Amino acid sequence: MKIEIWSDFVCPFCYIGKRRLEEALTQFENRDEVKLEFKSFELDPNSPKDSKQSMQEVLASKYGMSIEKAKEMNAGIGEQAASVGLTFNFDNMKPTNTFDAHRLAHFAKKLGKDAQLTEKLLYAYFTESKNVADKDVLADIAETVGVTREEALTVLNDEQAYADDVRFDQKTAQQIGVRGVPFFVINQKYAISGAQTPETFLGAIQKAWTEANTAPVLEDVSGSNAEDTSCTDDGCAVPDDK
Repeated sequence: MKIEIWSDFVCPFCYIGKRRLEEALTQFENRDEVKLEFKSFELDPNSPKDSKQSMQEVLASKYGMSIEKAKEMNAGIGEQAASVGLTFNFDNMKPTNTFDAHRLAHFAKKLGKDAQLTEKLLYAYFTESKNVADKDVLADIAETVGVTREEALTVLNDEQAYADDVRFDQKTAQQIGVRGVPFFVINQKYAISGAQTPETFLGAIQKAWTEANTAPVLEDVSGSNAEDTSCTDDGCAVPDDK
């Protein structure tokens, strides 16, 4: 079974949703046969790599609210994060651009390390308040999952490396109607939008698993004369003389 996850590294509910999905999987007996595949999505492709604004200032400007209201909103999100064991450091968070981080994640996917890198990038941004657009920071994070610093910097210094992969994910998201993240697609059949409860995830996963692993039951609509117009191992039906 495959679960595709469209997310961004600066999306708080993407991190929260990831944890809730992981909690659901701990309750799924066939979890070892579930593959998670992370897909790229940029919440703000035009965001600068090195913003001079605080997270509260960015939100206040974007949504037309006061700084105090932005702080209040972040506090609410922080409480949800804490409920799944995460610590969000909004006061020191560095708003930034995530395109290079997504490119690096696609390189990590080639090495089978995208899941580990995704977790490290989310933690670096939300908990450690690191700028995940800074190439040196990204190279440092890559090293923690077994990608050499040289490999990471080679990718990051080539602006075209894996850029098409990022854009392909984003184009696919548009085609299937993704309007926000996190967005989960289970076995290419069921979609879940947002950081839903573990129970919601578990129910969808179990349903998809059952459907994929249960032989279809056929409904016989042949009609009443089926035996008169077919053959078996014992021979073929003999028409009645008229």
